Amino acid sequence: MNDTGPYLLLADTILVIHFSLVVFVVLGLLAIVVGRLIGWTWIYGRTFRISHLLVIGIVIAQAWLGRLCPLTILESFLRGKAGQAGYSETFVGYWLHRILFFNAQPWVFTLIYTVFGGLVFLFWAIDRKKAPKG
Repeated sequence: MNDTGPYLLLADTILVIHFSLVVFVVLGLLAIVVGRLIGWTWIYGRTFRISHLLVIGIVIAQAWLGRLCPLTILESFLRGKAGQAGYSETFVGYWLHRILFFNAQPWVFTLIYTVFGGLVFLFWAIDRKKAPKG
């Protein structure tokens, strides 16, 4: 492995973590909606609900403050250290970026994050008394 290999591996690892958080937020809300309909009790778990709300809350705060996600910044830094420009990366990096990012004005993302976060908060507020004790 050359000197850039570890940076590239770390950049891809950050990308996978970033992608996993996106999946957690999106599928988490879907699970909450479906779970309410079919009676899943795990969706009321305090740890799941608070972490779900926290992750989307951080995304909303970053969007409103006009800040890039620290994971995006770290990944870009690591890719630069690996000698890559922009987002020309490995196979895994390329496809995960194609799924996560698309071209739109920043306000569109802020609106999407805010509406989505509002739904997460609404379901949390409605369901918080159903959370199991202990």
